[in-house]
Amino acid sequence: MPLPPDSHVHSEWSWDAPLGDMEQTCARAVALGLPAIAFTEHLDHTVWRVPATAEPRLTALAAPDGMLTPPSFDPAGYFDAIDRCRSRFPGLRILTGVEMGEPHWHAPACAKVLAAGRFERVLGSLHCLPDADGYSEPWALYDHRDADDVIRSYLAGVADMVATSDMFEVLAHIDYPVRSWPGVFDPADFEDEFRHALRATASSGRALELNTRIPLHTTILTWWHEEGGEAITFGSDAHLPELVGHGFREAAAMAEAHGFRPGRNLLDLWSRAN
Repeated sequence: MPLPPDSHVHSEWSWDAPLGDMEQTCARAVALGLPAIAFTEHLDHTVWRVPATAEPRLTALAAPDGMLTPPSFDPAGYFDAIDRCRSRFPGLRILTGVEMGEPHWHAPACAKVLAAGRFERVLGSLHCLPDADGYSEPWALYDHRDADDVIRSYLAGVADMVATSDMFEVLAHIDYPVRSWPGVFDPADFEDEFRHALRATASSGRALELNTRIPLHTTILTWWHEEGGEAITFGSDAHLPELVGHGFREAAAMAEAHGFRPGRNLLDLWSRAN
């Protein structure tokens, strides 16, 4: 079976991907045999606290007080780069897109960017959580908050984002805090919270992303099916060209085992077989 499209990829047009390269990423996608790729660049507006122990690329972006204001996204430059890649790689379908961080908190700012052109794949992401008098990413919370509380707060935040924003079509990385989980993660410990977030997403008619940055736990996909989820996408969340399509064969096999199938068009979302 052909690989599914990679619907979550970053290039140099994302503020946190200084080593990204749109043209090299397209070349890698062609070499892998991917039918399509979506450059869903970061559209972030939440100002968040960067710990002093964070990696240098983040501390360098932060102000002296440790607060990081995400750099602005450049739609004009981005669309020009897309056009160049489409000309250079005519056999690869290249989709435009954005990954909006906390769109329910920044609706006017997000709407302004969306009005700048046609974005074919729009992801909604929760990257930050309230922390004291500001915001922090989950990985920065584990050193001073109970880990279980971080996960529960995150999943409640996902449900709130889904309920209060209609600006995106795909929920990205529902397991985002698991990337930095301190230990062995068992989703069964948070079944009620996951099911609540998945049910809210399914009820809204959105698709769930199988993000392969780390393998999505098979139990979460089972719950998605049981809670009425109708569609899925696949996303590597690659910030480097060599990571595009990472883990897609395994993710596609897992999706098939849970009753999801590709559409007639290779660009279609994968839908459940009823």
